Amino acid sequence: MSEAWIADRMRHIEASGIRKAFDLSKKMVDPINLSIGLPDFDVPDSIKEAAISAIREGQNAYTLTLGLPELRTHIQQHVDTEFGHADRPVIVTAGTSGGLLLALCCTVNPGDEVILFDPYFVMYNNLVALAGGKSVLVDTYPDFGIHLDRVAAAVTPRTKCILLNSPNNPTGAVASADEVAALARFCQERNILLISDEVYKTFCYNGPFASPASFNDQVLVVDGFSKSYGMTGWRLGYAHGPSQLIQEMAKLQQFSYVCAPAPLQKGVVDAMNLDLTAQAAAYRAKRDQVVQALSGLYDLGHPGGAFYAFPKVPAGYASATEFAAAAIPHNLLIIPGNVFSKRDTHFRISYAVNDRTLERGLDVLKQLAAGPKKA
Repeated sequence: MSEAWIADRMRHIEASGIRKAFDLSKKMVDPINLSIGLPDFDVPDSIKEAAISAIREGQNAYTLTLGLPELRTHIQQHVDTEFGHADRPVIVTAGTSGGLLLALCCTVNPGDEVILFDPYFVMYNNLVALAGGKSVLVDTYPDFGIHLDRVAAAVTPRTKCILLNSPNNPTGAVASADEVAALARFCQERNILLISDEVYKTFCYNGPFASPASFNDQVLVVDGFSKSYGMTGWRLGYAHGPSQLIQEMAKLQQFSYVCAPAPLQKGVVDAMNLDLTAQAAAYRAKRDQVVQALSGLYDLGHPGGAFYAFPKVPAGYASATEFAAAAIPHNLLIIPGNVFSKRDTHFRISYAVNDRTLERGLDVLKQLAAGPKKA
């Protein structure tokens, strides 16, 4: 095959460090896999049965590009109740990632700048590159908070949008209502689009979730069913925001994803009425278990949400990459911080695993906290 066949844009797209860990896990015997953000609970039975019934009843054709009307109505009712905006229509997307890709491709011109908070989810900078934009990283260490002075210093005439993820992957940090409100109003004053990735909003442990759309009616919210309902493989997401942008996203979806999977859309028509407190409580308990086990051994804050922790590498290791490599002989898979950040000082663990796997992983981390073994 000729290299000339490969588009220049692919030089700016990096292979996922998370996917590398996923592939490595398939070659290991009984791995302790704390690397993947994959809920360990299954899809609720009522959703399964609704999707199965839709398939059996022949509801397997394309839906409208904007989504199945009854699903959009279901989501729209919740959005209108929460925000009460006059102009906030909904589009159903092929996963949250599909919604983010549509949003960035519909807003970012070549050379435009998109501000990301470092650490950031690995997909973000690659989607920005695919859209032809440039990622500008705003440091959030050591508290992983939103520092508005740092944001203001990063803004240039080419700044098109800011991408916020709270609760955050990889840190588990949850932006406070004050932080979110200040950022939302900043963007409104500067005419900068704020995109809010809210896929983990079900998992907030220290207080209620705050969306920037509560403070700025021009915010684009991207959300989905994958994490909250244990259906990462269903590829169902949605977005809501100003109608002009939603219309452009629908136009692009017509010629890319076409629509989200039809019978699976039918399955989640009533999903947002389900009670997810049990799932959130289970992960709150796992969060507490992680913090308790690693306290005093690692520099680790108290993650407020999602199902991730982002400890600092203990003394003796040159980098998180070295630390993650040292974990592999113990059958432990974790993700080094440089997958998510300019820094390589921390590592991500996912506690979205069964209790036995989490206990085994924490035992290994306790051993590794003493530092590398002397030769």
